[in-house]
Amino acid sequence: MYSIHFYENNMYILNQALRNIPAVDENVRIKGRNGKVVSVMRMDENRYFVYVEFEIIVDKRKSAESDLRKKRR
Repeated sequence: MYSIHFYENNMYILNQALRNIPAVDENVRIKGRNGKVVSVMRMDENRYFVYVEFEIIVDKRKSAESDLRKKRR
């Protein structure tokens, strides 16, 4: 088992004990967010730092509200 520490832009996200080490460009899902592994760094024998880039979530409600405001005028 490996201790995998997930980071996004040097901000700590999650620590998991996994049997497999994520590979670069692998798609991952953490805390309900989809992301892609950017890099993997080995710190110790069983400890790895994995840097992830998450997809940008667009809030659909805000765009819908702005459309309604435009139509009312």
